[in-house]
Amino acid sequence: MSTSARLGVLKTYKLFVNGAFPRTESGRTLAVVDTKGKLLAHVCHGSRKDLRNAVVAARSAAPGWAKRSAYNRTQILYRMAEMLEGKAEEFTRVLASTVPGGNRRAAKEVAAAIDRLVAFAGWADKFGQVLGNNNQVAAPFYNFTVAEALGVVCIVAPSEEPLLGLVSLLAPVICAGNTAVLLGSEAHPLATAIFGEVCATADVPAGVVNLLTGKRPELLAVMAGHRDVDGISAAGCSKAERTILELGAAENLKRVTVEKINGPAWYHETKMHAPYRIQPFVEMKTIWHPSGV
Repeated sequence: MSTSARLGVLKTYKLFVNGAFPRTESGRTLAVVDTKGKLLAHVCHGSRKDLRNAVVAARSAAPGWAKRSAYNRTQILYRMAEMLEGKAEEFTRVLASTVPGGNRRAAKEVAAAIDRLVAFAGWADKFGQVLGNNNQVAAPFYNFTVAEALGVVCIVAPSEEPLLGLVSLLAPVICAGNTAVLLGSEAHPLATAIFGEVCATADVPAGVVNLLTGKRPELLAVMAGHRDVDGISAAGCSKAERTILELGAAENLKRVTVEKINGPAWYHETKMHAPYRIQPFVEMKTIWHPSGV
């Protein structure tokens, strides 16, 4: 009988694009280590081509997702919360092993991420009444302002609070009927990789949520310059990264929202659950209709 120690088989997490788990076309991976420096797993090192493929998938899914009833989007967002709840122990274990702060901090982050999905599930069929309006006009018309989805939105998740930050940026985008291409935390990418499993089991249509792991210096300029991207939502960016995103938007007129949110602010329910976080990702359209008077 051999007395040599057995080496464990480390998992390599894939991307999540168009409802499937492809490997990166570049063949590259990134090592993930725990807080003590021990190798835990590998994740795909997403490339510019992976990003472009994800945008194609998101664009293809955008019309169908926008046309779904608001109530159906509510159901799917709530189902995402259910699936995340079912994997709460796994997420807590992963976050505790890779993000400083231990089990208590990790459990708090996972619980807040679940609650955030539930909150925006509730807003999916109600935010239109808050952001829209029945306008008073001096003519025999009904005049309505309604919110419509922007289209394809690229998301840059913060490095810290890797799960809660991801969910906090993603939920308002898809709640409004947009599709998303999300670049997860570069420092702590496992939360992004495992979140793909949540989406795959939560009735999220293929292409609505696309998740990439990789490095910001390679991908931000591609996001900013991509002409089939309608908006960008980012947090935790340096001044140089923000400049890259904004200069790209200036060239092709996409809408860019870059937020400065620190650790405790991600947990502020009054601000982070507000329907006004949906507003940057909708277009306001005005409709005139004869009143018959």
